[in-house]
Amino acid sequence: MRDVLLRSTTTNWLLIRLWLKRLLGLMYLNAFLIAFNQAPALVGEHGLLPMKHYLSQARFSDTPTLFFLNSSNLAIEVLAAVGVLLSIGATIGFFDRRRIWLSMLGWGGLWVFYLSFVNAGQTFWGFGWEMLILEVGFLAVFLGPNSVAAPAMMPWLFRWLLFRLMFGAGMIKVRGDSCWLDLTCMFYHYETQPLPNPLSWFFHHLPPWLHRGEVLFTHFVELILPFGFFFPPLIRWPAIVVTALFQIVLILSGNLAWLNFMTLLLCIGSLDDQALSRLRLYQRARDYQYQYQYVRWFHLWLVPAVTAFILFLSYAPAKNLLARNQQMNASFDPLHLVNTYGAFGSVTRTRFELLIEGTDDDTPLPNGHWRAYEFKRKPGDVYRMPQQISPYYFKLDWQIWFAAMSPYWDHPWILNLVAKLLQNDQETLALLANNPFPDQPPKFIRVERYEYHFAPVLEPVDVARVAWWERRRSETYLPPLSLNDPEYAGLLRRLGWLN
Repeated sequence: MRDVLLRSTTTNWLLIRLWLKRLLGLMYLNAFLIAFNQAPALVGEHGLLPMKHYLSQARFSDTPTLFFLNSSNLAIEVLAAVGVLLSIGATIGFFDRRRIWLSMLGWGGLWVFYLSFVNAGQTFWGFGWEMLILEVGFLAVFLGPNSVAAPAMMPWLFRWLLFRLMFGAGMIKVRGDSCWLDLTCMFYHYETQPLPNPLSWFFHHLPPWLHRGEVLFTHFVELILPFGFFFPPLIRWPAIVVTALFQIVLILSGNLAWLNFMTLLLCIGSLDDQALSRLRLYQRARDYQYQYQYVRWFHLWLVPAVTAFILFLSYAPAKNLLARNQQMNASFDPLHLVNTYGAFGSVTRTRFELLIEGTDDDTPLPNGHWRAYEFKRKPGDVYRMPQQISPYYFKLDWQIWFAAMSPYWDHPWILNLVAKLLQNDQETLALLANNPFPDQPPKFIRVERYEYHFAPVLEPVDVARVAWWERRRSETYLPPLSLNDPEYAGLLRRLGWLN
């Protein structure tokens, strides 16, 4: 029996497990801070998409969330604050020095609390990295504290997740957009990605032959290297190192929230302590391996059962990888335990931005005195340098990028955003970078659609300003709106957004 028990554990994953939990704690901390700062204005009682309306039409079995009990702003802030405290505890190793039940309870609490935000957050929490942190967070529940031997199956589950993440991203590209096949996607990507950073301008202006090489390298990293994750160390380690370097380049060239950071975390989890031997850390792990306990019920029953359950749930995501109509960033169960991932299955050729403008004129003339609202990070003022914000990100900025691609009726929350600005709603204004009407709200607000391109050169206009963008007006996205308009006000009331 002891031989069977020993085979269910590994002493070659002790330091990796330690680092993995610390880094995951930081990712959770980032996610809960975003929820604490932004969720009340986005999905709170009087938010852009109040979760109380959403949950009133949902079933707990389809949308499990603690917010069925209470979806007030206070409940949102308390749950996020407790999540922040638990994340700090996980980061400093509080759960690792305790008994196994406390470790599982702490990591389980983090998972349940963040699951509540994802399932009630609607479109603002509907991104692939939200599902990814939940899937990794669920596995973390069964990693065990430092006092317990590391389960032997856990490294393989992390490799399986990393494989699905990378291979899914590769498959959706070659199926989703012809520019990935004719090697031209990178001609547009850096300029049209959701939130460029300062280096994006420089990446965009690299020579065309190098952009084509980037696409070829992307195919290699996402379609070929993932199979190396399951091979012996001689092949696995280089495959993971190249994958990690690829993620670092993505972090430097743009903002994808914590997707790339979580992928780096998975790369670490897919290694073993021997990979750290050059850092002289492997011997430390061997010195401490005899202090680890073997917990019979944990290693022989619970972890194997969870592994079997994960493999069972993996059927649909694995089938999706090979399907012609492959879904991107989709969940196949309400708990988001095993998901399918992907990024940039299609690349937009032209960047469009929505500019929200208000006026206090009595008549909203096209050439009247319109003043623009600026967002925290998305492009607006052509003289403002793109920002680097990952892994923290602003959800409203991200959604505005999506809204610019299709008519407003595909994104009805933008009507509520306009209504909030017409009332100088302080929660909503906190999501923006400025309020051009500090004394009293505007009488009308319109939304204009502009075409943006990176400036060909960074030539100073004067001592203090450099034009990063060039833009031209495309069309009116929303005509001037006022709460005195009975049709607009009536629509808001029917949607429950205006009393």
